[in-house]
Amino acid sequence: MLPHMVIQEQFGLKTSMSRIGNRYDNAPMESFWGTLKNESLSHYRFKSQDEAISVIREYIENFYNRQRRHSRLGNISPVAFREKYHQIAA
Repeated sequence: MLPHMVIQEQFGLKTSMSRIGNRYDNAPMESFWGTLKNESLSHYRFKSQDEAISVIREYIENFYNRQRRHSRLGNISPVAFREKYHQIAA
């Protein structure tokens, strides 16, 4: 058994793979990582892993989810989109 498979089994994780021939399965995450790198990580030279985690968490929680407008969501933030969705659903 390969090392990563041992870890998966140990923690009860399941392998997730894209469907054959569908290159768009992972497009949203690839877009997110590209945005994170371009808008946040390229501006820093981290002194430690803890500092990197802190900067990434700050970017995601306080900017990406709350302030950054997303064209796929009608040019509003994910938090605003969720609030709008819950108002409509109620």
